[in-house]
Formats: sequence, structure tokens, C-alpha cells
Amino acid sequence: MSSALPSPITVDLLLSGAVGIAETITDGNDVLWAENRPNEGGRAAIMRWRDGQIDEVTGPEVNARTRVHEYGGGAWWAEAGMVIYCDDARGGELFVLDPDGSERQLTTVGDRYADGRLSVDRSEFICVREQHHGPSADEVENDVVAVAMDGSGIRVLTNGHDFYSSPRPGPDGRVVFVAWDHPNMSWDVTSLGLVEPDGTVRSLPGGDESVVLPGWTMDGRLVAVTDASEWWNLVQVDPTDGSRSPLLTDSVEMATPGWVFGLSTWIDTPAGVVVVASTPGGDEIRFPNGHVERRHSAVGSLRAHGDGVAYVASSFHEESAVWVHDGTTATRISQPRDLGLSNDWFPDPEHLTFPVGDAEAHTLFYAPANPEQAPAEPPPLLVMVHGGPTGAARRMLNLTVRFWTSRGVAVADVDYRGSTLYGRTFRHALHDGWGVLDVEDCVAAAKHLADTGRVDPNRMVIAGGSAGGLTVLNALAHHDVFSGGISRYGVGDLAALAADTHKFEARYLDRLVGPWPEAADIYTERSPLTHIDGIAAPMLVLQGTEDMIVPPNQAEAIVAALEAKGIEVTYHLFDGEGHGFRMADTIRTVLAAEESFIFGLDSSG
Repeated sequence: MSSALPSPITVDLLLSGAVGIAETITDGNDVLWAENRPNEGGRAAIMRWRDGQIDEVTGPEVNARTRVHEYGGGAWWAEAGMVIYCDDARGGELFVLDPDGSERQLTTVGDRYADGRLSVDRSEFICVREQHHGPSADEVENDVVAVAMDGSGIRVLTNGHDFYSSPRPGPDGRVVFVAWDHPNMSWDVTSLGLVEPDGTVRSLPGGDESVVLPGWTMDGRLVAVTDASEWWNLVQVDPTDGSRSPLLTDSVEMATPGWVFGLSTWIDTPAGVVVVASTPGGDEIRFPNGHVERRHSAVGSLRAHGDGVAYVASSFHEESAVWVHDGTTATRISQPRDLGLSNDWFPDPEHLTFPVGDAEAHTLFYAPANPEQAPAEPPPLLVMVHGGPTGAARRMLNLTVRFWTSRGVAVADVDYRGSTLYGRTFRHALHDGWGVLDVEDCVAAAKHLADTGRVDPNRMVIAGGSAGGLTVLNALAHHDVFSGGISRYGVGDLAALAADTHKFEARYLDRLVGPWPEAADIYTERSPLTHIDGIAAPMLVLQGTEDMIVPPNQAEAIVAALEAKGIEVTYHLFDGEGHGFRMADTIRTVLAAEESFIFGLDSSG
């Protein structure tokens, strides 16, 4: 095949009217959610469903986004008719939209805020604060604060740890929180703490575990999710001594890595606790009456609504929407776009497990899907490498994937060792092995698909962003498998990343590679820049100017080295974009460049 199959899944279809639905929050009978809009520069608008009507509650210039940890999330909250939010368009300061529609500003000091809740008496907004005292990661301070709702000031509830999340006020005035310190990430080892009503701070004893997403039930019990028994499962915590008793247990994940704030995978309702259980096949919602909802493949942002729940969900056939569920029946209250296409364009992927030496890894395999014209020969393959690297292939309708499958390209979205959904042991398998094991798994996925006759072994491309970009570059440097590679804001120099990245990930590599700078030799050996002579395949490199996580100097170093070696490389630098492309014009240019790159490789043999 020398050219793409004709497809109705165009760049315009991907972008026209596209919105990304993020967090839901309920306030009485109202359901609110954040809507990310590529056609408005990636602006996040807060929407509200009330009495069957949907309206935008924030002003047209408001961008309800926070930059805590750079990844953000948890930028807003709604309660008692009020909406409290960070406005990225005004420096990330906190604002309140009162029930009468008037707006007032709570903060003016230039700090960042996230993951907040109102105190029991609603006099304070209790949240995570991040202060930047200078440009380096060492000059960033995180704590938990109480912001006075009358705008009169801010008081510190607890500090001293490197990171905090999930400060949750209880009915008796206590505030539970999660804390952790370098070199741990929140999915490695965390602890629970309590701020007592008198201001005393206590740490609740725990073990070598990731304990996350604490909260209080309606009758005052403290509940959290811990992976102490291999899987992230729900436990009840004794606030006196920290002891835990199982609440809901199974070989499923009831949490997900906290790359962003605002995650909610369990909630207490008048009927009991409802939980999202994640499996390699997709997400399901488990209700206390025994009902298990499996119509969705991806579920998030679970909130109590009446006797049931509200949430964001999608499937392999439908984009994200907001739903409510009474424990028996699910009702969609926001409408995803009508793409005008039958499900024949969107068949479910196969979940495949394949061997990698003595280990194994996984992939979602999407065969080409064009009901109007089947490929006449084994298709080319695009191997997709998720970021993180503690992440997972997305279990939802991803029109970018369908952009390729509709054009006759097979896609393998790889869950390499280190990915979530397979338990703590698999998630930690990448410790000390990043840049090697992930590469082995992606190469093995491509070879497995070629050896089983599913794809053409001579037409395979690998693409990834952020951490996935490192995998792409090392796959090309150390293996002669792929015809080309696409790196979106990828890592090329691990030592530079360890020295330059933001606080949240400043010591992440200590777990994945080795302690910095003691293991400097390993950093050099794992860096694609060290092995640039091994790269012979053409590359497409994509980068944002405002990326604070993987700065542009990473991409520029790779491009310069490839050009010096005479390797074909195309470089796009997007002004105003950060770590992840949000603007419609950028996304349009990226997809056009990737299509030209992939089929240019194909047609040139």
C-alpha cells in the first residue's frame, strides 16, 4: 500500500466541535463538569446540568485550570450553589462564583492551588498550595492551606513533606491528607495524615504502600485505597492508630496513578459505597446492590448524585459524556458529538498478551477498520507508546487511533512493563529498567504482530510522547525493527531531564533509572543521545515552546545530533504549547505532519 485509504475520519472531524470532558462535581441535584475546548486554545469551561438544561457557568474568558505539579487537575469545586475555581487566564488565582452569579477573587499572591474542598462550616477552602520561590525545582514548596472564603487570608494546615494531595475535611472537623517525599511518587509510597480540629498534625502509621484517595463516608468512617495487597483496593482506616480493614477487595485496580489531581474512583452514597474497578479489558462500576455496569470502557470522576452517582464515561465506540446512574439504570445527560459514522469504523480492539523473554507484556491491538475498502495486503503498523511511563493504553474511543485504522494502518497501543492495570508488581517492574524494558516490550509487540501475520514487518513505525519519546528514540537506536519514529516532546538526555525538570518529577528517575547523580553512568548509557549513531531511520520530532516538564532543549539536542549525522529529521516547534498539545491549530499541524511522515515512509519503501 503506497497511500492511505480514503477515510471520513479527517482532521476536521477530530477537531470540529471536539471537547474533552474532565471532572464532574455534583451540588445537590446539579451536575457540573469541565469541558476542555481545543478550538478555544484549550480553554477549560465549567458547565452545569440543572433541571435538564445545560449552561456554561463560568465567563467566556475563564480558563478553569491549575498548574500545580504542572499537570494540574482538581482546579475547581462546587458546593452550596458556589463554584470555586482557579483561573489560568488570571495567573491561576482562586475565584468564587456565588449563587447569584457574581464573582469575587479569593487570592492575589501569585501561588498555585488545587484539589480543594470547603470546610464543614464553609468558611474556608482547604486545598493544596504550590509556591514557586525561584526557577529551580528546589525552590518550590508544597503544603496544605485553608483559604478564607471571605478573602481575608490564608493559613497553613500542614507542611514539611515534599508533596500533598487529597485534603478532605471530615464531618467532625478533622482533615485527612496524603503526603509523600522524594524520591517516591504517589504510586510508590505515600502516607496518610490528619489535621485535628485544634491544629495538631498526626501521621497515621502505614507500610510500604501507595495509599491514595482518602475520604469520609456519610456516617464518618475514614476510607482510602491502598495497594498493600498487590492491587489498589478499598480499605477502612482507623483514624486512631491507622490500622486498615478490607472493605472491597478483588484483583482489580480501584485507583489510578495520580498524575493529576481531582481523581475520584469511589464514593459513598445513601445506598453504600460505589467503586470503579479497572481491568485490562476496561472499567466497570460496582454498586452495593450487586449491579455491575459494564457498558463503558473508561469511567472517571465518580460523584454522589441522589441515591446513585454521576460520572464521566466513554466506550470504544463513543466519546466522553456525563452520565448519572441510580444503581440500576444509566442515563446520559450530556451528548457527545454525532460523528455520523457507524460502529463498523470503530470495532473493539483485542487485548493481547505476548512473551518478552521470561516476562510478558500487553497491547491493545487495533486492526485496520475501513468498511468501505479493506487493505489488499498485510497492513503497516503504528506502535504507540504511552507516557508516564506509569500510565496505560487508553480504554476509550480515541479518534486519533481511528484516524490511522480507517486509513489502513494497524495500531498497537502497548502496555509495557511499568504500566498500570496489572497490579503493583507489574507497575514496579520498570524500576531500574526504564529505557531498556519498555523498549524490549514495544519491540516484542511489533515482532509478535509481524510473526503472527497481522502486520507487514517491513512497514512498522513507533510513536510516543514524553516518556514514550525516550522509548521511541531508544527503540530506533538499539533495534533494527522500525522504519521510522515519531517523538512528541520526548526525552533524549536523561541527565538533562534529571537536572532540568520540574519538582514533581525531579527524583522520579531515581526509581526508574538509579539515584542521581550517583548513577550518572547509567543515565548516560540509557540516553538516546549517547547512541545517536545507532539511529538510521527517519524521524519526526514535535515539541512545545512552553514545556516545563521536558524542555525544548531535549528535542533540539536530538534534532541537531540527527542532522549532524545526516539522518532525515523533520522538526516542528509549536509556540505557546506546553507538555501536551491543546490548541486546534497545533493538533491539525501535528496530524498532517504525522500522516505525511508515515505514508511518505511507506511510499518510499
